[in-house]
Amino acid sequence: MSKKKKIIILATMFVLLVATGYLNIVLNGGATTTTNSENVVTGNFFTTYRTDRQTTRDEEMAYYDAIIASATASAEAKANAEAKKQELVNNMEMELVTEGLIRAKGFEDVIVTNSNSAVNVIVKSAELTSSEVAQIVSIVKEQCNASLENIKIIPVE
Repeated sequence: MSKKKKIIILATMFVLLVATGYLNIVLNGGATTTTNSENVVTGNFFTTYRTDRQTTRDEEMAYYDAIIASATASAEAKANAEAKKQELVNNMEMELVTEGLIRAKGFEDVIVTNSNSAVNVIVKSAELTSSEVAQIVSIVKEQCNASLENIKIIPVE
């Protein structure tokens, strides 16, 4: 893939990311005036985070698909893009299942992010008891194969 094409693809992704962020701020800004501000902040956090995460992943998928479909990309670049795309899909599935299992334990809302170095769990809760933390850790260890020191649990009101 030529440098010019790469630059155009990256510039387009950047413009889309900025436009998404702007629309998110504009659209969510109107929602804060009609409801309780404490609930809006938490609700907006989880909604905004999920929207931003999905937008970023869609852009990554489009980037990998462009490399895979490119006639000028090397076989190595295509194989690397396919591997990265599969890794992204696996992470998305793992996060979705883990979020669902944690919600099934009675938590109102949760976001799980998995990277090579850590698993972050953001839970909608004013305060977590030790038994709730143990439930979350158990699910994350089982689903994500993460060690205890790599799991971070963050309560958000």
